[in-house]
Amino acid sequence: MSNASDRQTPASDAAGARTYYVTGMTCSHCVASVREEVGEIAGIEVLDVDLDSGRLVVAGEAADSQDAIRAAVEAAGYTVAPS
Repeated sequence: MSNASDRQTPASDAAGARTYYVTGMTCSHCVASVREEVGEIAGIEVLDVDLDSGRLVVAGEAADSQDAIRAAVEAAGYTVAPS
């Protein structure tokens, strides 16, 4: 079964993309953990996680599901910065 973390389209290029900022990531393993957890959310079609900026960009019908995004990031061990 394919999930959002397997997609190649940059999330920032997708219609309806939403940006979140994740704090606490320090390495590529951190990025992979966030990508895995957020990618499991139903309705996330594409996502991009940038270590240097902490930016998490998601697209799909669940992109505006702030509670689900926050919960997935926290499950990976990180925090979504307040907007």
